[in-house]
Amino acid sequence: MQRLMLLSLVLVHLHAGAAPSGAILLWPGAPPGGTAPGPQRDSAKGSITQVDQPYLLVHRPARPNGTAILLVSGGGYAHIEAGKESSPAAAWLQAQGITAFELVYRLAQEGGGVTAPFQDGQRAMRMIRARATEWQIDTARIGILGFSAGAHLAGMTAVQPDAALYAPVDAMDRASARPDFAVLLYPVLTMQRPFDTTHAKKQLLGSHPTQAARDALSVELLVDARTPPTFIAQALDDPIAPPENSVLMAAALRRAGVPVELHQFQHGGHGWGMGKPGSEPAAWPQLLLAWLQSHGWMPQPAR
Repeated sequence: MQRLMLLSLVLVHLHAGAAPSGAILLWPGAPPGGTAPGPQRDSAKGSITQVDQPYLLVHRPARPNGTAILLVSGGGYAHIEAGKESSPAAAWLQAQGITAFELVYRLAQEGGGVTAPFQDGQRAMRMIRARATEWQIDTARIGILGFSAGAHLAGMTAVQPDAALYAPVDAMDRASARPDFAVLLYPVLTMQRPFDTTHAKKQLLGSHPTQAARDALSVELLVDARTPPTFIAQALDDPIAPPENSVLMAAALRRAGVPVELHQFQHGGHGWGMGKPGSEPAAWPQLLLAWLQSHGWMPQPAR
């Protein structure tokens, strides 16, 4: 038993540390509201916790086409599933000529409070837009893509880009945090009963939130005409995030006159990332490319 405990401690030590080499810290000093005590912990499968300095990982294609996407992994706001979600998605986007940014954000219960991840989402969007020239990015083609609870963070960033979540810290905060388009995959979006059964809701709001608290973090209730066009994909047999999350969001977007494309797969469950080869959800990357091209956010393929 002692040997097993010692091995466990060694493995934790090996996977604990600061932001990886090449990471771009979001904040020039201490993030607003505080952080996890750190150091950051990374599991062997790429799950991240104890984020003491939120950051971006930039994946630049050899020939950037001007489009950029901020990637936000899920994990129920308890951990960040970068290994299964944002990392493979970044590699795929990079191969399409899209500049991809993986966001490693603070987790609400580890320091900084409930607002911390949303502060990081806003700051990341502003940083990408402010430094667009450096990365050969078109400032009219910057999107955000979230998985599961990461789709909640992405959705909140899309529907409240001008919310004063923190005091400006430098010139980059003068840039807009509004994405030009949003992509929500097997999303957690609503905090309303009876669809409030997710771990994300528990992490953000606890067991007995007020109705006002539920409303403030229900993405579909915050949609307005300025919400960017949105692509949504989810499986109808999703056991974690009720499919109503996607349905309610799509309906809210249509009421606001915002273009939305909703794909509902009969089978696929939850947490499929890029999609298992041969499965229904594996179609989403090509569906997304077609959507981006149809709206002019990505060049049409050469003929």
